[in-house]
Amino acid sequence: MPVAVPKKKRTLLPLLVVLFIFSYALMTLLIIEQGAAIQSQGNLIKILMPESHQFWALKGKAVGDKQAQAQAQAQSHGQTPSSQAQATQTPSTQTQVTPQRPARAGKAVKPQLPPVPASDLGDQRRALRTI
Repeated sequence: MPVAVPKKKRTLLPLLVVLFIFSYALMTLLIIEQGAAIQSQGNLIKILMPESHQFWALKGKAVGDKQAQAQAQAQSHGQTPSSQAQATQTPSTQTQVTPQRPARAGKAVKPQLPPVPASDLGDQRRALRTI
């Protein structure tokens, strides 16, 4: 009787090890690239921050100059400054003032949430809740 030689099973273990190492190498490169991108964005923010402050200071000065000019014109035409300022403000520059209740001692003030747009109301059933 001839002796049957058992066939060697071909395992995929070497291939899986190579794929595992390759995937971890790619993930490491991705992490390094993301770190570099985050670092460059942080540097850009630090560079642009003083310019932003200068821009808003100039814009505030321009608005102040415009209001002073409007008051000067109103006084030269005999109008009161408050009526002229109300007449010259556009709806986009007017701000709504809401009366603030004084905060009680020992109680934290809850921040008010902005109103929810009507387009988002239907999506409440799909809202993602995380812990």
